[in-house]
Amino acid sequence: MLKKIPTAQVRTGMFIHALDGPWLAHPFWKTKFVLEEPADLAALQGSKVPAVWIDVSKGHDLEAEAELHAPPEPAASAAEELPPSREASTRSTGRVTSAAEMSRAAALVNRSRQQVMTLFGEARLGKAVDAEQCLPLVEDVANSVARNPSALISLARLKTKDDYTYMHSVAVCALMVALARQLGLDEAKTREAGLAGLLHDVGKMMMPLGVLNKPGQLTDDEFNLMRSHPVRGYEALKEGGAVPESALDVCLHHHEKMDGTGYPHKLAGEQISLLARMGAVCDVYDAITSTRPYKAAWDPAGSVQRMAQWQGHFDPAVFQAFVKCVGIYPLGTLVKLQSGRLAVVVDQHPSNLVAPTVKVFFSTKSQLPIPVELLDLTRGSDRIVGREQPADWGFKNIDDFWSQQDGR
Repeated sequence: MLKKIPTAQVRTGMFIHALDGPWLAHPFWKTKFVLEEPADLAALQGSKVPAVWIDVSKGHDLEAEAELHAPPEPAASAAEELPPSREASTRSTGRVTSAAEMSRAAALVNRSRQQVMTLFGEARLGKAVDAEQCLPLVEDVANSVARNPSALISLARLKTKDDYTYMHSVAVCALMVALARQLGLDEAKTREAGLAGLLHDVGKMMMPLGVLNKPGQLTDDEFNLMRSHPVRGYEALKEGGAVPESALDVCLHHHEKMDGTGYPHKLAGEQISLLARMGAVCDVYDAITSTRPYKAAWDPAGSVQRMAQWQGHFDPAVFQAFVKCVGIYPLGTLVKLQSGRLAVVVDQHPSNLVAPTVKVFFSTKSQLPIPVELLDLTRGSDRIVGREQPADWGFKNIDDFWSQQDGR
């Protein structure tokens, strides 16, 4: 049975079914859960949520408040009786290997593709974007990133030319969440960053398809038209009235540069908000590492290296934090080891950017394939001595080494 009570009367042990008020005022990613932690209770009561709906069939009722301090019974708690669900707290989502996360991330990629196509299709038809309906997807992305940032970010990079615009938004959402956490932003701001990433390119839905998907170089007029997409997106989101200011700002200013040479307003330095500076890095990285109608993808590690050389483009502190998110050698990078073997990066080490986990598969000495071996470079004496280009070796299936892992 559902019951609405003031937030001040909420106690631990209650099952929160829904929260009143705008979703950006909520202190949680989840919306249905057993309130177990005192810290979560304090966050809820310190928020702007005026009231909540509780489900007394799944947790404590007001009348049971006196029992909350009784010794726990040996029987399972309400939280233990609930089946695992997408509303589970991100705090309980421990880090796993990229291999263990890959299947869940792949399912999320497939599901999010259709959701974003629908969302952007409605925007193309002039319908307002409902930001609150985007929250479940942002939450799913955030949970995947919490378990392992590299899996979803790398899978989303494997988009096709046809679904680039849609999957680019999912990838930037994931990158923004990972970067926000790397920068130490709180969960509310992280949620806003994810939503901003998801919606940052909605203005491209107002562009003619012939220009948006043109395989060749754009004319000056076409290029100027494409440069209008931040303003067009901002206007469309603003008209809808349900999108937070932070997401509007990222949509409008993710093409600004620190030296003031960006567009549409030539903002410089601190004139650009932190989220927009984050959006600039995330947008460019996914764009240049993806195959697009008019160009082939750059390799991830090479892209990071090139971006580091673009003076005046990115906020240095934000970019340094971004590199810690994706790694100096992101998933899928072909590397040469000191032993003379070639390997593909399949996972990052959280605290050692130059020592990822790799799959060794080829000997440069014998010029022959060797048995595939999983190697944690934080253990043992071998190390990376440089990057290699798969095309130089005739390798066409490099992504299979990391994208088809099954977690075993």
